[in-house]
Amino acid sequence: MSETIYPMLINGEKITTRKSFDVLNPSTGQLLGKAPEIDTDNVQYVLKSAKAGFDVWSAKTPAERKTIILKYADILAENSERIIKLLMAETGKPRDNAEYDFGMLDNCLRFFVEEFERLDQPVLHDPDDRFLHYIQRQPLGVAVGMLAWNFPLLNVAYKIGPVLASGCSVILKPSSYTPLASLEVAYLAKEAGIPDGVINMITSTDHHVTQGLLSSGIPAMVTMIGSTRGGLEVMNSSTTSIKHFSVELGGNAPVVVYPDADIVDAANKTVDLKFANCGQVCVSPNRCFVHESVYDEFVAAARERAASLEMGPLVSDKARQYVLGLVESAVADGAEVVCGGKAIEGDGFFMEPTILSNVVSKMKVAYEEIFGPVLPIIKYTDNDDEIALANDTVYGLAAYVFTSSLSNGLRAARDIQAGSVCVNEPHYSVQLPHGGLKQSGLGKDCSRYSLEEYLTIKRVSVLIDK
Repeated sequence: MSETIYPMLINGEKITTRKSFDVLNPSTGQLLGKAPEIDTDNVQYVLKSAKAGFDVWSAKTPAERKTIILKYADILAENSERIIKLLMAETGKPRDNAEYDFGMLDNCLRFFVEEFERLDQPVLHDPDDRFLHYIQRQPLGVAVGMLAWNFPLLNVAYKIGPVLASGCSVILKPSSYTPLASLEVAYLAKEAGIPDGVINMITSTDHHVTQGLLSSGIPAMVTMIGSTRGGLEVMNSSTTSIKHFSVELGGNAPVVVYPDADIVDAANKTVDLKFANCGQVCVSPNRCFVHESVYDEFVAAARERAASLEMGPLVSDKARQYVLGLVESAVADGAEVVCGGKAIEGDGFFMEPTILSNVVSKMKVAYEEIFGPVLPIIKYTDNDDEIALANDTVYGLAAYVFTSSLSNGLRAARDIQAGSVCVNEPHYSVQLPHGGLKQSGLGKDCSRYSLEEYLTIKRVSVLIDK
């Protein structure tokens, strides 16, 4: 057990407060460290610091920013082992998952600094040939980011990548479940030469205190990765002034397996993504629709694949109890447990990888986001509209389709209401836009589309002297 307190980073200073909260290792349930509870005075201090940091950082040339950002990426790489070990301890992630999580810092920092150089600032047509019109892109301002716990450093990377490249500044609040590795990442910003106030990292479990960040008129952007309910609360608290929003929220990703698909391949890829990070992935398959003619084959292949997996823990016992409750509810309503379905006894918050068959869409496990290691498999027939089944949700973050038919794949990609649709293989990368439709949010992470959200578009018209 450790009583170590990891300070917040505000204006380049490591700051603690009178109160702190515990951070547990979910693999053991034991205390890992503590983080400060930010108070109202420091909320005001971090807002002023971020504004001052923006003024300094936005005044630097893109070339100057690039040199500092790349140095920051190098320094993070030099400290990778220490940070990865801490990340594994606070999340329970296996090493390969933690390395991927940490690796997104380097990927995003380098990608966005290069992507900034590829942005255009076009000249616009003037029908009377009297003006030179052009577009000027400029940094938006201070951003506030509320982050989730499932991929702590990936979530930090998704924000600081475009923030730094664009010339903005940021106040980040990592999840109170997993703030420690994120804080260590923030501490290294000063060593890289990033000006004080550009990257600020605060911690809290008290939403009432941190609402001061949102209600302030200083932030120009509020961004979030989390639940839809949390997103609505954040956006509601922010509407005291005009702000930009980029929020990636809840998901209920469908998988549609057509009878002409490679069934074993579809089952393997679905299971691998479903149980990655113990099912705690926003784009995780949540409802698997399989045609009746291949249903039994798919279930058998999925069960075999799941039997070979080793998973880390859920983030907390509360999260585990919620997921176990979904399983119990489904079984009570007629679902069958193909494998798993129980908590694993002993230390930590572990649960068996679970597959449910004979699930129907009206079951809670099919219409609520699971965020845990449970795969519900739903049978559909030729009389069903599989696209309508996939779209029967308030969410629209991600979707997956397996078929050997080009027309089936393209039709599903066109008609499924989701921010991303992957046909025959799940695929995510920093150059691809990531975000949702409907109640899954607005705006994008990753890609040039994310970078553009941190930049204004200013139209300039200059009268041509004749």
